[in-house]
Amino acid sequence: MGNRGEVGFLVPVDGTPAKTSTLIRWDDLTRNAELIKAKHILFIMDACYGGLAITRAPAVGSRRFLKDMCQRYSRQVITAGKANESVADAGGPLVGHSIFTGHLLEGLNGAASTEEEIITANGIMAYVYEKVGNDSHSHKTPHYGYVEGDGDFIFTDEALNEIKPKPEHDNDVLIEIPSTLSSYVPDVSITKGIKELISQPPKKIELHDFAMQEVRRFLDTTSKTKMPLQISSLNNDMLIERFKAYEDAVENLSKFFCIVSHWGNSEQTQLLEKMLKRLTDNNGSESGLTVLLDMRWYPICLLQYIAGISAIAAHRYDNLSTIFNTPVNCKLGSDKIRNIIVPMVDAMTDNFNVFKIFPGHEKNYVPRSEYIFKLLQPELEEELYLGNSYEFLFDRFEMFLALVYADVTDSDWGPIGRFGWKTKRGREKIYEHLLKEADQERNNWPPFKAGLFRSSCERFKQVWELISKLIAELPLF
Repeated sequence: MGNRGEVGFLVPVDGTPAKTSTLIRWDDLTRNAELIKAKHILFIMDACYGGLAITRAPAVGSRRFLKDMCQRYSRQVITAGKANESVADAGGPLVGHSIFTGHLLEGLNGAASTEEEIITANGIMAYVYEKVGNDSHSHKTPHYGYVEGDGDFIFTDEALNEIKPKPEHDNDVLIEIPSTLSSYVPDVSITKGIKELISQPPKKIELHDFAMQEVRRFLDTTSKTKMPLQISSLNNDMLIERFKAYEDAVENLSKFFCIVSHWGNSEQTQLLEKMLKRLTDNNGSESGLTVLLDMRWYPICLLQYIAGISAIAAHRYDNLSTIFNTPVNCKLGSDKIRNIIVPMVDAMTDNFNVFKIFPGHEKNYVPRSEYIFKLLQPELEEELYLGNSYEFLFDRFEMFLALVYADVTDSDWGPIGRFGWKTKRGREKIYEHLLKEADQERNNWPPFKAGLFRSSCERFKQVWELISKLIAELPLF
């Protein structure tokens, strides 16, 4: 331990741990690397690190230009484990190599390549981190990041040749780097951990890191590599399996959105907006089966329901507005920026009847609404203890969903959920409560103060009349 913190050393073959003069300091090694004229240097150590100051890869998982990565300066590091972890010399996937080296060599031999057969340092980091972390014989966690710069080490000659300037053209090559999961894991349960983080302002960075970790985990789990969009044959069992996979993928995110939407402050609301934008990274323009393309919006749909109901339960209409109106650009036919509610509702409407494949929902008029109603009740009950108010809050959320969609799209349509069909059965017209509230409170009505319906009672009445007309036109039983 030095005066300024932990100091890490490499032990050469002829070094003696007790004599620091025979060792190589980590920071000496990495600092002296700036004397090497190479633009990119990647340090690979089949050893554990200590006292090595590195930063995480910037924007890992996003689309990047290969040429841009080659032009940027970088000094990257990947080590076999963290401080105080032992590195096994055997037991890896390749005979004669450690777990770390075995997976590293497999990655370099092509297992970590992109669809374009490009291998990058960030891709290797993502591959080795996942493989070593999930190896049943491993007791260590690889460590990775940047010592300096933000470029990327490119291994494959073919890719480099493709971007060399030529007289007739100099094209950029667009690649997609796999998401690298960080090693952040809360010390306590997810729910308790999130509540502790949002209640302590000094831990806002830790809260942000946890949120981004879960976003990266989701994007990695739901990538087109792991959830293909093109399948030769598709049956109901496979569709149900895909729905369930998406539900599992948002398990921790659901808790985060629920708790932050209910109890979070305005700064944490901004974090929800950032998360929603990043969660749509996999939802760009792709080729594949329409039902699978639309299904990519299902986890966003679940998170909006969970967060929206939680926000309404706490009268946090500022959070509800964020959940509906976060601007996203998913490049679905155009580069137009749209409120996230629009592509989500459009995709889920196209998938409207797909939810009839679930047992017990074959004859539902609104199968998606009924399925989500039953799916979310246990989770929201556990987190917020809503009791008998759950159904009222669920219906109220769906009313706002329909009204806000009609408002932001300037259309004469909005998604009618359970509340519309309950009205047809002769039950109370619960959607009329909203009109009474708006009339009574006018500019002081919380949804208007949060910016919904353009903060205008007149605009709200216009879209309310539209939805009321749609409900009146629903077929009789």
